[in-house]
Amino acid sequence: MSTGLDRRTELREFLRSRRARLRPEDVGLSASGRRRVPGLSREELARLAGVSFAYYTRLEQGRGDTMSVEVLDAVARALRLSGDEHAHLFRLARPELHGNRHAVPRRQRLRPGVQRLLDALDGVPAYVCGRRLDVLGWNRLATTVFGDWSRLPPRERNLSRLVFLSPAARDRFNDLEATMLDIVSVLRVEAGTHPEGTELAALIGELTERSNDFRRLWAGHHARRRGHGVQRLRHPVLGELTLSFEAMGLHGDPDQTLVTYHAEPGSTSRKAMSLLTGRLLTTTGAQSSTDLPNNRSHRATVPRPERP
Repeated sequence: MSTGLDRRTELREFLRSRRARLRPEDVGLSASGRRRVPGLSREELARLAGVSFAYYTRLEQGRGDTMSVEVLDAVARALRLSGDEHAHLFRLARPELHGNRHAVPRRQRLRPGVQRLLDALDGVPAYVCGRRLDVLGWNRLATTVFGDWSRLPPRERNLSRLVFLSPAARDRFNDLEATMLDIVSVLRVEAGTHPEGTELAALIGELTERSNDFRRLWAGHHARRRGHGVQRLRHPVLGELTLSFEAMGLHGDPDQTLVTYHAEPGSTSRKAMSLLTGRLLTTTGAQSSTDLPNNRSHRATVPRPERP
C-alpha cells in the first residue's frame, strides 16, 4: 500500500537538481579547475544566497521547517528559480504557509453546472481535469480530438496514464516530448502541494515502473503549470491540428482546471475544427440546445474517428 511521498526527500532532490543545472559562469564564478559535482557546489550556492554553508546544508537535507521566508527567498534567487519553482520550494520547505497539508482531499466530483458549460461550448474542445490529472468531464468535440474517454474505465481517464502508457493516445501528439514534460511538471507541483496523497504516490510509482520516458523526465524535478500555450495534435482523419489552449482554475473547486482549445481564425486547423463541429451537429438534427441529452449520451453518439 502506498504511503504518499516523503516531503523531505522531495525538497532535497529538488534543490540538488536546481543547483546542478547552474554553471559557475552563469552566476559570475570562475569555472577553472576540475569540479567534483555538476553545477554549483553547496558552498558556492550558500555564498550566493548569503547564508552559512551549514545553514544551507540543513535546508538541502530536507530540514526546511525552521527556515525563514527571507532565507528561502534568497535561496530561490540564487538558484534562479522560476515563479512556479519558487512556489514549489515554499510548499516543500514550509507547507504550513499553504494551509493544512494533512487535510483529507474531498472526493472529486464535477458540478452539473460545469458539465452544462462544457456542453454549451460549441466549436471548442474542452475538458476538466482534477487531482492527478484525472479527466472529470468533457464535451463531444473533445472526444473527436483526443479520443472517446467514455470508453475507458474511470481509472484510465487520466492524462498522465494516457500520455505515458497508451500508444493510441501518444500518437495524437505531434509534440509528444513537450506534452510529456508538461504532464510531469504538473504532477511535480501536485507532489509538493499534497505529498501525503497516497493515490498520487501510487500513480507516480506505476508510471515510474512502466514508462522509461516518465522515469527520465521525473528525475528532472521540473515544477510548473502552463496556463496557456499551443498544442500540435495529429487527428486520425483530418491530419495535423495546431490549437491554442487556455487552462483556468474553477473558483470553488481549487483542484479542478478547465482546459479549452481553439484554432486561429483563417487557419487550416480552424477549417478542420469547423468540419468536426459540423459532423457533430448532424448527429443532433434539429434538437435545440435545451433538448440535448446528458453528457454520457453525448459521448455515446459521437462519430468516432478511425483509430490511429
